[in-house]
Amino acid sequence: MSGMRVVFMGTPEFAVPSLQILVEHGINIVGVLTAPDKPKGRGKKLAMSPVKEYALSQNLNILQPTNLKDESFQNELRSLKADLQVVVAFRMLPEAVWNMPPKGTFNLHASLLPQYRGAAPIHWAVINGEKETGVTTFFLKHEIDTGSIIFQEKEPISPTDTTGAVYERLMHKGAKLVLKTVNAVEAGNYPQIPQEESGNLKSAPKIFKETCEVDWNNSAENIRNFVRGLNPFPTAWTKINDKQVKLFDVSIVEKPSTKEPGELETDGKSFLHFHTGDRMISIDVLQWEGKKKMGIQEFLRGNTL
Repeated sequence: MSGMRVVFMGTPEFAVPSLQILVEHGINIVGVLTAPDKPKGRGKKLAMSPVKEYALSQNLNILQPTNLKDESFQNELRSLKADLQVVVAFRMLPEAVWNMPPKGTFNLHASLLPQYRGAAPIHWAVINGEKETGVTTFFLKHEIDTGSIIFQEKEPISPTDTTGAVYERLMHKGAKLVLKTVNAVEAGNYPQIPQEESGNLKSAPKIFKETCEVDWNNSAENIRNFVRGLNPFPTAWTKINDKQVKLFDVSIVEKPSTKEPGELETDGKSFLHFHTGDRMISIDVLQWEGKKKMGIQEFLRGNTL
């Protein structure tokens, strides 16, 4: 087992492979910080975070503070005598926490920093039609996602990729980068590259339901990227007959749009097309309010537009 004492901080599924790879490679995990259990589903039963579930299966020491500034929590964290802290998809840390270990605290971010700083880097890279993204490990400092870069790995984005597909690949690529970073920090041999602050920096702000409505005035290409960038969650939506419809899969019809953006055309059997700012968009997979997700032909069989 590695001699360096490491505290891991993370909550969702995205963080689990990173913790798992450290455990499997004998890194000495002295504590795991994760979000408190939350009521979930209709019965509002308390549900554990995916990171807590994995940590329990490995008999790791788990901390679930509600307030990271709380003095008794910080004393408990200090008592773990961590040399290094690793953050993967956790929350904002106060300086007293990230500044605690002698070797610092590093974070895994799902973009090629300094591009796409913020809460939703994978979504925005796909929405903006990027051809590539990646993962970055960097040391934490005051401003969010701005610390010195340790390592980066690139990942191509294909024109058919959804955010879900890119997320899955970056989750595993990121885990390997976390292990590489921990080993390099322990060996005391790693780069610290300041982030460039100039040039055309794109941000990745949090996405809200109201920002997921399709604007049919946009180009067909932008709309297609928007839909795949919000698939599987939180999902692009539009209205048909005053009902909200989630759009999971669309394709471009190589015909110029001849009507107002947002007008639709259908034969009632096999296709549903929306007019956009330039060409037309074919709706391929959708979900009517309160119904299951379905392909367009099944949808048209049950619904008259």
